[in-house]
Amino acid sequence: MTYKIGLVHATLNSVQPMNDAFRQYASSHTCLNFLDEGLIQELNETGRITPQMVRRLGKLVETARESNVDGVLLSCSSFTPHASLLAPLFDIPVISVDYAMLEKAVSMGEQIGLIATVRAAGPTSEKILKEIAQKEGKSIVVNTEIVPKAFEALQTGDEAQHNVIIQEKIKQLSAQCNVVVLAQISMSRALKGFSDITTPVLTSPEISINSILSELAGKDNR
Repeated sequence: MTYKIGLVHATLNSVQPMNDAFRQYASSHTCLNFLDEGLIQELNETGRITPQMVRRLGKLVETARESNVDGVLLSCSSFTPHASLLAPLFDIPVISVDYAMLEKAVSMGEQIGLIATVRAAGPTSEKILKEIAQKEGKSIVVNTEIVPKAFEALQTGDEAQHNVIIQEKIKQLSAQCNVVVLAQISMSRALKGFSDITTPVLTSPEISINSILSELAGKDNR
């Protein structure tokens, strides 16, 4: 069974990594991209997500649904807490790209390193990690590093500098953590050709693709 997946983005930086991941891990499926780049700009300026921003995200999901996609992946981790508000409004699966990754991180260790390049993404992902751990009755320590300079470098086209900043943080956290999590899809590009550590580093593209395809397959079998 092949599916058409809607990828909903709040930043252009997540478009290529997510589409590259589909080509690598699920090339038989089709992706359609829906983008409102103003969302991440407003979030960086205000530091908070407003009801209006959630409605804008919902409009992107609605546009994807009108394009007859089978399921939607929300690619911006900062909006993950609001995925549960949007999902019941549609008759197709709507999931955030990073939730399954965060669940996996909790299962892998008690000391979790978390790196984000958008200020709002760090606290959001850390909160979700702790909520998952509490639900599973597990005690964890989350070491969060937020590096907005990496995001700024990527915005100006300096991907090399973006990657170096993240790689240095990975090295630092790997010395004290069981697993390191990259909070945003756009950060996954920093792992290309990077093999200096043995600590597992989790990114959301592959995990979220498996999650949405599994949910769609389960829906078809019901």
